[in-house]
Amino acid sequence: MRTVNDAPALRAAVRAWKREGASVGFVPTLGNLHAGHHSLVDLARKHADRVVASVFVNPTQFAAGEDFERYPRTPAADSAGLAEHACDLLFAPDVETVYPFGPQHSLSIHVPQVTEVLEGAHRPGHFDGVATVVAKLFALVAPDLAVFGQKDWQQLLVVRRLVRELAFPLEIVAGPIVRDDDGLALFSRNRYLDVHQRTRAPELPATLEWMGESFVEGHARAAIEGAAVRRLERAGFNPDYAVVRRAEDLAAPAEDELSGLMALVAAKLGDTRLIDNLAFD
Repeated sequence: MRTVNDAPALRAAVRAWKREGASVGFVPTLGNLHAGHHSLVDLARKHADRVVASVFVNPTQFAAGEDFERYPRTPAADSAGLAEHACDLLFAPDVETVYPFGPQHSLSIHVPQVTEVLEGAHRPGHFDGVATVVAKLFALVAPDLAVFGQKDWQQLLVVRRLVRELAFPLEIVAGPIVRDDDGLALFSRNRYLDVHQRTRAPELPATLEWMGESFVEGHARAAIEGAAVRRLERAGFNPDYAVVRRAEDLAAPAEDELSGLMALVAAKLGDTRLIDNLAFD
């Protein structure tokens, strides 16, 4: 696996592959990679001849008071893991490469509607930073497809909208959620949990499962949501939301809508904020 840090070297490598007729898959990450990220690389490999992964802790998607400074940075382990999963090229740019005028003076892309609920409401500006950096990375890498995980479902919807709005000539491939043996979705911030919190954390996916079962049993959406919040609180979480929404746009479903729905949850356990979702299919 080759590692590059600058745009000219990245573009030269991608152009050489495309001259040979190879397709290029792309996996953008914040780093601190785990088995969930590696599954996205494996999925990209199934769909493309060559795979590029990026590791960049993007400052514009962290709100004031969030964990940008302490976000775990593990470049050596990230590189080794990507090489083990047959990634062809690691793009590890510095801030100046992605934001030549500085993050504070960068252009900003706002994706309306889908960014204004749930995570967007609780983390103002977060999805502007996500949309901006993803657009920049797409312009730099010029992939034929890009792979994003379904754990960040709202982010996946934002990226799909971005690609359609800006007419990027690429396909978005969604990778399934990878979970630990006890059901907890793999997440870089899981390492913030202490031993006691880690034993409680599986109550989050268990609550999602309970929401799905309750929906199948015919319980009203509002009742499910209220009970899910109380269940999480009893388990020691501080929930931001536990909701049932339409998967395609995160709108609240009508009472007679019974398909295409999912549960989404975000809650703090101590100082660590966890998110997860489950489709009702």
